[in-house]
Amino acid sequence: MTLKGARERRVATGGVELCVAELGDPEQPTVVLVHGYPDSKEVWSEVAVRLADRFHVVLYDVRGHGRSTAPKPLRGGFTLAKLTDDFLAVVDAVSPDRPVHLVGHDWGSVQSWEFVTVGRTEGRIASFTSISGPSLDHFGHWINARVRRPTPRRVGQLLGQGAKSWYVYLLHTPALPELAWRGPLGKRWPKILQRVEKVPGGAYPTPSLASDAAHGAWLYRDNVRARLLRPRPDAHAHAPVQLITPQQDAFLSERLYDDLEQWVPRLTRRTLPAKHWVPRTRPDQLASWIEEFGMSVDGGRPEPKAIGRHADRFGGQLVLITGAGSGIGRATAFAFAEAGARVVAVDRDAEAATRTAELSRLIGAPDAWAEPADVSDEQAMERLAEKVHREYGVLDVLVNNAGIGLSGSFFATTSEDWRKVLDVNLWGVIHGCRLFGARMAERGQGGHIVNIASAAAFQPSRALPAYATSKAAVLMLSECLRAELARQGVGVSAICPGIVNTSITSTARFAGVDEAEERRRQKNSARLYGLRNYPPEKVAEAILDAVARNKAVVPVTPEARGAHLLSRFLPGALRRLARVEPKL
Repeated sequence: MTLKGARERRVATGGVELCVAELGDPEQPTVVLVHGYPDSKEVWSEVAVRLADRFHVVLYDVRGHGRSTAPKPLRGGFTLAKLTDDFLAVVDAVSPDRPVHLVGHDWGSVQSWEFVTVGRTEGRIASFTSISGPSLDHFGHWINARVRRPTPRRVGQLLGQGAKSWYVYLLHTPALPELAWRGPLGKRWPKILQRVEKVPGGAYPTPSLASDAAHGAWLYRDNVRARLLRPRPDAHAHAPVQLITPQQDAFLSERLYDDLEQWVPRLTRRTLPAKHWVPRTRPDQLASWIEEFGMSVDGGRPEPKAIGRHADRFGGQLVLITGAGSGIGRATAFAFAEAGARVVAVDRDAEAATRTAELSRLIGAPDAWAEPADVSDEQAMERLAEKVHREYGVLDVLVNNAGIGLSGSFFATTSEDWRKVLDVNLWGVIHGCRLFGARMAERGQGGHIVNIASAAAFQPSRALPAYATSKAAVLMLSECLRAELARQGVGVSAICPGIVNTSITSTARFAGVDEAEERRRQKNSARLYGLRNYPPEKVAEAILDAVARNKAVVPVTPEARGAHLLSRFLPGALRRLARVEPKL
């Protein structure tokens, strides 16, 4: 199999011939993509085409894989020293005068750690992006540190990684892996990847899978035991490193990288809510991070300014927030901006949205845009979705925050009052979920939807029938949508704040009273919320944490958490409280 539009060449090195494919303009900076086990270079095909507009993209089949020839004999033919020889032969052929940006996945990352830490490659590597593959030297030191000082926590880490490494032990057994891969395992592997890893079907894996896997077993046999027992003491990276860690990796613990700063002077960390084969399941995000990191190293783009607690998780992701002109919406936009996300600030107040976007760029967002829209207007939301998808891309995170307040008894609340509150609080969320969530699901690369409900969703009140109904509907919609989108890897969270000091109180409607009395109640509500003084920034923190940890329902503020507990264990108490008429 050949990559569509790729130019191929053969590179001779150490008794083998490597198959090298190239995409893009050779005058652009070069990115070299190194595949893992039991893959061939085609594992990178989706990432490669996304990088080809800005980079000279080079992929090669590791010796014994794909269309590269295998060493003879196999034993001793896959040592890290020989793999380093291969890498240098490739980069000398494709980029003789300039260093390359190196990217490795799985065993491609393991061997690339060798490339970036040995002296003979110094000056040939501009940057290194590591995905799901640790340095064997660093791994060896990590093991030794925990064996020498075996605290309960460290012993747990050792046992945890030991369990995840079950396949390494099997690959060291004689003949068995070869028989399995050339027999039933090789035939079933594509279906296993689709079912367990959610890898899309198609032209991957390639027909060479069985021989690739059989030959690749020697990567482990030639290197793992020897290097873990005697790790190099000088395995320091001589180029900037970007570490991308899939948080649901079945084979590697995140704890393996806890001590990495001592080996890497310039380290950027990223995390993905994904499984092991991210080059196939998350090509958009990988390509974006590889491009951003490479451009910052080359000086074509400033270093990311993200400093937030979740910078490793949201850097470069595209986030849209409705109601972003003030309050919780603006605080959420700022929190994502601080984490390095690209922000689309949506508000019916165009000036307020513009201000949020401007401040987001100052805080740390690499890009931020303002889009005026009324979430209750279906056609306006359709136009917004079309523009966002056309000009900015598919969202990684959607925050349906826009909402209005309405207080008053059921019989004082008119049909028009009901329509207004439901159009914004419920239909605005429905429009956002339908128009943006559908594209997330279609893309098949994960994502997250956040719907701002309220503690009123599970706390009835005689004074808030319309508002509480709208928020209860948002909560149930979120639960239903979470169940529906789980298979697509799209998370859904309902955030339920209590009393938060925002401008919603000064703009809330009060049904059944004249204008003077409404202004008085708005003023008193704003004063009470101000005295409570729970800041919207804390809600924004809860939103980012909910997305990072894929939480389903998140009550925010002590009174919201208390009401949520009562709704589950003492609902009668909440019903009695609902009869109390608040004095404003």
